[in-house]
Amino acid sequence: MNERAISPDPSLAGLDLEALWLPFTHNRLFKREPRIVTEASGMYYTTGDGRRILDGLSGLWCCNAGHRHPKIVEAVVRQLGRLDYAPPFQTMHDKGFELASALAALAPADLDHVFFANSGSEAVDTAMKIALAFHRVRGEANRFRFIGRAKGYHGVGFGGISVGGMVNNRKAFAPALLPGVDHLPHTHDLEHMAFSRGMPTWGAHLADELERIVQLHDASTIAAVILEPMQGSAGVIVPPVGYLARIREICDRHGILLIFDEVITGFGRLGHYFAAERFGVTPDLITFAKGVNSGMVPLGGAIVRKGIYEAFMQGPEHLVELFHGYTYSGHPLACAAGLAALEVYREEELMARALKLEPYLEAAIHSLRGEPHVIDVRNLGLAAAIELEPRPGGATKRAMEVFHWCFDHGAMVRYTGDIIAIGPATVAQHIEIDRIVELIRAALRVTP
Repeated sequence: MNERAISPDPSLAGLDLEALWLPFTHNRLFKREPRIVTEASGMYYTTGDGRRILDGLSGLWCCNAGHRHPKIVEAVVRQLGRLDYAPPFQTMHDKGFELASALAALAPADLDHVFFANSGSEAVDTAMKIALAFHRVRGEANRFRFIGRAKGYHGVGFGGISVGGMVNNRKAFAPALLPGVDHLPHTHDLEHMAFSRGMPTWGAHLADELERIVQLHDASTIAAVILEPMQGSAGVIVPPVGYLARIREICDRHGILLIFDEVITGFGRLGHYFAAERFGVTPDLITFAKGVNSGMVPLGGAIVRKGIYEAFMQGPEHLVELFHGYTYSGHPLACAAGLAALEVYREEELMARALKLEPYLEAAIHSLRGEPHVIDVRNLGLAAAIELEPRPGGATKRAMEVFHWCFDHGAMVRYTGDIIAIGPATVAQHIEIDRIVELIRAALRVTP
């Protein structure tokens, strides 16, 4: 597994790789053995030398309608022909209002106001700032504390990594993280949950740790709890049955806001526009990004309950209610792509299609149980993970080698730690799911 299975791409000759510092990447190893794509369409990437790579992760959990859907491409091109940019401060364009209304109509209950950002990281920081400011305008400025969760991922802003629970994302920046943040334990327990299909039946009681944290800090100091309904970046950690409902109950009891980070789980990943629908639990704020426009143009944001928005709408009308925003909040191209993506999801019935694909993916991925190194397989919606036994003295190397082998043989998967994750688009065919799983199986069998 130390040598690549294919020759280097000759089309890369002369391409200068040095200037670019890649994110979340082993830059030195990558630049020695680069894996570069130049085109994409539907479920496939194409490399410079013409090899097709089956996309097993919807880009990065974002291209939920596949790559370059013609209707979304057309909408972006059309928008570029009429308006390239408009400032979102003290003015706005029509597509921003249209998309906000469309998202408010899809969001659960009374989550009916949308604040646009450009990414999941910005969406999380936006939601956190709204939560703090909400308590302040209501006379509870003492509510400053956030509760995140171990293994949680909420982007890479300082707010997001403060409430996040992934050690490597935090340790280099520890002196500058937000004060007063605490974390719930994660729900990843192989002893009780290994090889669960869908939601584990064990573990709802883990939510009760929130009550202990509330008693430790006093509810009057806590602004919000922020959770991914399903933890994606940590390796598809699925919530136990009843866990999220119990978190909601505790928050309600103590006047604490609940934020669902749905950057990964939104727009079809779990067969609904929002995971809140699937779990039957309504948060106070939802963050979104990625699938909102099928990854076409960077876009994110926060959707808030009516009462939160209305709490800000007081005082003289000529004063700004919330001092927050971004130059590209609700960019015209991103909003045009979002409106088109929502049309595609609706017209092609892709939420229902995702639900129909789920049992097929579940059966396929769980067929890997018993393969070399596999210690767990788990899934929910169109998300699945295979956890591997770490190699002694070489944690993460085994999963990295599986990732490399799969790419070199025609499929893009993802690895995080010693976990292989897949998340096919809602347009995936059975044969493509089979291909992804069989390539993972072959990789496991040749990986020491």
